[in-house]
Amino acid sequence: LCRRRRRPRRGLPPQMVVWDEPSFQGRKREFTAACDSTAECGFSTVLQGRLLHSGFQGQQFVLERGEYPCWEAWSGSNAYHVPRMGSFRPIACAVSSSSRLALFEHENFLGRKGELRDDCPSLPALGWAGSAVGSFLVRSGAWVGSQYPGYRGFQYILESDSHAGRYPHVRHWGSHAQTGQIQSLRRVQH
Repeated sequence: LCRRRRRPRRGLPPQMVVWDEPSFQGRKREFTAACDSTAECGFSTVLQGRLLHSGFQGQQFVLERGEYPCWEAWSGSNAYHVPRMGSFRPIACAVSSSSRLALFEHENFLGRKGELRDDCPSLPALGWAGSAVGSFLVRSGAWVGSQYPGYRGFQYILESDSHAGRYPHVRHWGSHAQTGQIQSLRRVQH
């Protein structure tokens, strides 16, 4: 369905090529900017039915450089059946070498605090008590918080350039966030 490629020269925007059929078949289109609605961008057949989750709402997935021939390749699990993209956008602040993140036990940046500069496949193994995080302060870069250890489950994109890097409550993590269950975090590789 899509290939995410880096542009060859520095300073150019990221590029994503989207097909309307699995395994890179059917019509294709190249994008170098956000697409608020795949239907409005000329890909109503990608959705095969009604449009869900346009406007950057719903389940989030990070597509880094590589090929994604079918929905399982980007969702990573049959438990989260998301066979179509309703919208997509580049993550502008993804410079992994200088990424910094503070996480807090409670909402509004209260309680126990932890700091990360590198990927963490398991917060419990690192000593974080419980399975929930109350709030985040992204000092630099972009991060993906995952529901379970090993970067599995629902994903939440946390960016220093969005919300001024401040995520004081679970409702700021994305429209699908229901609980503060985050058990692994990784830097977005650009």
